[in-house]
Amino acid sequence: MITAFVLLDVEVARVADVAEAMTEIDGVTEVYSVTGRYDLIAKVRVARNEDLADVVTGQVGALSGIRESETVIAFRTFSDRALDAGFALGQDPPTG
Repeated sequence: MITAFVLLDVEVARVADVAEAMTEIDGVTEVYSVTGRYDLIAKVRVARNEDLADVVTGQVGALSGIRESETVIAFRTFSDRALDAGFALGQDPPTG
């Protein structure tokens, strides 16, 4: 599997619409609104480079409201647990 992250600079009024549309694209597994240079980051998981090209240039690139994008391809995953823990910072710990 190929994992990539698509970083999107989006028109402010279109952020929610673009995020919602991204969740409907096959291969897009997660979409986050974020602070910083980009407005949205989407995680894409596909089987082949050709599939990644279709998702990024064919489908994401066709969405209205995107001003700029950057795609980075992951070489390897070190730990999903570490990533999940990072996103949970500031949240109440699970009870039970």
